[in-house]
Amino acid sequence: MASEITDKAVILARGLGTRMKKQDDAASLDDRQAAVADAGVKAMIPIGRPFLDYVLSALADAGYRRMCLVIGPNHDAIRRYYGQEVTPERISIDFAVQAEPLGTANAVLAAEAFADGDPVAVVNSDNYYPVAALAPLRRQGGSGVALFDWKSMTAGSDLPEERLRAFAVGQIEDGCLTGILEKPDEATWQALPRPIWLSMNCWQFRATIFDACRAIKPSPRGELELPSAVGHLINDLDERIQVITVSEPVLDITSRRDIASVAEKLAGVDVRL
Repeated sequence: MASEITDKAVILARGLGTRMKKQDDAASLDDRQAAVADAGVKAMIPIGRPFLDYVLSALADAGYRRMCLVIGPNHDAIRRYYGQEVTPERISIDFAVQAEPLGTANAVLAAEAFADGDPVAVVNSDNYYPVAALAPLRRQGGSGVALFDWKSMTAGSDLPEERLRAFAVGQIEDGCLTGILEKPDEATWQALPRPIWLSMNCWQFRATIFDACRAIKPSPRGELELPSAVGHLINDLDERIQVITVSEPVLDITSRRDIASVAEKLAGVDVRL
């Protein structure tokens, strides 16, 4: 039987970067940052070094050692940098290809061979998660999710309130996740119990996640979405997803305007791959 404590992490780096590609006169980028932003590869935005280096280093600090980058078939820059240009000392890096951008659940499914029956962390490539979230998530074993205090996110992430309200909200009962509420409207938001815990796509799953990803239907947007797979895990497969609550912010690098503030917050962070 596979150990519940894992050292494997899957990083979703297949996104199209549509918002990053949008020109923004208010964003101050150097030439290298502008070139990568034009390509839409958010994970490779240079902040001294590629943003994804910081993500991988934080995972390594939390005890994850085997990483799988889920990329697109044309993401040569990511494959070249992590496959040839750097020599990691603390981690190993594999690649899984999501042939078409069919949604986050489909991206997770691309990493099934890498998981090989073991639990895996699943995180975004355009979010920098605190070790205070990643380490206890790994230690709890099995399926879990880190949820982030809305007030801490408001104070520490530099994201405007209206943007934070667009994130999904985790619903908790007896320390476990009961559901994911996507983009609540104003009335629903005001009625939510406090504190509000945001889901920033920071997960650890047992291998049952792959069955769930196969079982779901496309959303109204035509995508196979991870929250739907999580709902299937909870409601149809009776999976308990332990909640780790975190009062530290996640840094998000979705648009050009995020780059300067994220770079300021990451200044001086020791990165070791």
